[in-house]
Parts: sequence; structure tokens; C-alpha cells
Amino acid sequence: VQLQASGGGLVQAGGSLRLSCAASGDTLRTYTVGWFRQAPGKEREFVSVFRSGGSFIYYAESVKGRFTISRDNAENTVYLQMNSLRPEDTAVYYCAARNGRIITSQVSQTGAYDYWGRGTLVTVSS
Repeated sequence: VQLQASGGGLVQAGGSLRLSCAASGDTLRTYTVGWFRQAPGKEREFVSVFRSGGSFIYYAESVKGRFTISRDNAENTVYLQMNSLRPEDTAVYYCAARNGRIITSQVSQTGAYDYWGRGTLVTVSS
């Protein structure tokens, strides 16, 4: 599967953006899809995951209550709605996927994912 993240841009603090992770080459229906981000000079960190089967969604504490992950099977796309954005949310955002289920303890680990899209830059100004 090939992944393409899009939707990034420049937004003021308190604003919103919706990121898209569009897949080609396979259906995402059976994949666990995660969002990660990497700020300048920092390691890539977990943001959210939508596990295959649709019964498990998980968020990093730093985005809980502000970000919402969703999947549109018809569009073969996973979305990340980001509200109440803060300057510390500034980063390159990546989507990643693995065919099948990832156990709960590993969903936040980059090594658990086999496929990665090119990132999309989100810049939040204060």
C-alpha cells in the first residue's frame, strides 16, 4: 500500500486543520493506521491510531480532546481532525500503516508500522 498525507498548512493558535492519509494499492479496511509527528530537532512521536476492525482508537495525551481520527472506507482515507491547535503542535505529520492488528502496547511505536507516507507540514503560529 502507498500512503499520501496531505492537508497541512499554516494556522493560527486556536485554529483547525484536517489532515488526510489517502491510500492506494490496497484497501485500508484491514490496516491499522497511525498518525505520528516530528518537530524540528525532536524524535518522531505518536499522535493517534485507528486499529483495524475499527474498535480501537487511541490518542497521545498531548492531543486528547483536541484531535479526532476517523476512517472513510469508501474514500480509502484516514483523517486527523485537529482543533484548538497550539504552537507546540507544529511538526511534520506522517501517517503509517500495518496490515492487520497491532497489539495495544505497540501502537505508539514507529517500528510497529510497515508503511509510511511522506509527511505534511503543520505550522501553528502564536
